[in-house]
Amino acid sequence: MSATTTAVPLAPRLGMFRPRRAAVALVLLVLALAPAPLGPLTRSLMTDAFVQVAGFVAATLILFYGAERLFRFNIGTALQNAKGWQVPMAALLGATPGCGGAVVVVAAYSSGHVGFGAVVATLTATMGDAAFLLIATRPDAALVVLPLSFAVGIISGWIVDALPGSARQPRNTGSGELAPLIGRTRTKDLAFAAFALPGLIIGITQLSGADVGAIYGPVMPFVGLGGTAVGLFIWSTSRLHAMTNGADSPVTRMAEETSFIAVWVIGAYLAYDYIVAFSGFDLEAMFSSVTPLLPLMGVLVGLIPGCGPQVLVTTLYVGGLIPFASLMGNAISNDGDALFPAIALDPGAAVRATLYSTIPAVIVAYGFYFLAPGFMN
Repeated sequence: MSATTTAVPLAPRLGMFRPRRAAVALVLLVLALAPAPLGPLTRSLMTDAFVQVAGFVAATLILFYGAERLFRFNIGTALQNAKGWQVPMAALLGATPGCGGAVVVVAAYSSGHVGFGAVVATLTATMGDAAFLLIATRPDAALVVLPLSFAVGIISGWIVDALPGSARQPRNTGSGELAPLIGRTRTKDLAFAAFALPGLIIGITQLSGADVGAIYGPVMPFVGLGGTAVGLFIWSTSRLHAMTNGADSPVTRMAEETSFIAVWVIGAYLAYDYIVAFSGFDLEAMFSSVTPLLPLMGVLVGLIPGCGPQVLVTTLYVGGLIPFASLMGNAISNDGDALFPAIALDPGAAVRATLYSTIPAVIVAYGFYFLAPGFMN
């Protein structure tokens, strides 16, 4: 068989269902259609996952990939050529509100463009989607948390790069391309974008503290569940592992990568809230139980993948239930939604990066707790 005939079937295979992914999508559908209380809770969490996370991730990715296409440059290559500035640039991308910047660095690592120190820097610097909430509700605290996280990310990345064995290439490095080329922008990519835009608007409104239920009514679940359904369809019919080919259109890359992240986010939301709803676990009560452990609890919650628990920690801080030290420790230790593709691409590197970010998180959190107990409270 010639090279030409073997290459042709690739495009059709990109649209076939993947059995395992289709099974996961089916399970989520069954949970969403289950009778009360499971069904309504699941649909509510799916809606929250889409408007609170997917909309912001989609917006950030389309900005990054759109800028790449418009100005004809590759972020991964730019990071690779940055040399001594690679870690600060990765930390800056991570410090960008939302998870898109950190996701881009994780993608660059998986293709061999950046070192492991850059991954640690971006995951340490990122606060994820909780940054949007903090900026909207406590901009004074955000002016401290975000720059400090950025600085700690740079220092952590440089230290990690100086450690023996840190230059080891990621497991998935190959020809430099992350995935096969999809080609043209598909109808399902445009459909996902059509849901992501109003999802972003609803998410921004929600972060402002407004009653989105009263403002948007049935539009919110329509957008959230519709976007989730399209995202699950894209994910379950895709042969891409996690990241996209840089030659594909920004809309296609956004739809593929956001759909992948959204599935992990939905899983995290469901796992966490199912436990809260059906076991009586109360994170707020846990925080208020032992005062000296509050900074450590903030750090430990940051180890949970996803932005949901981190948004809750920020909410507790804004409500005056936990000190600034807890928020600071959580901001440094949490990796946001960028941890999901990191786990999928290289679980070992993801675990190591998370553990590395925990060390400065504990130091900074207890530094504020003991040296400036009333700061920003």
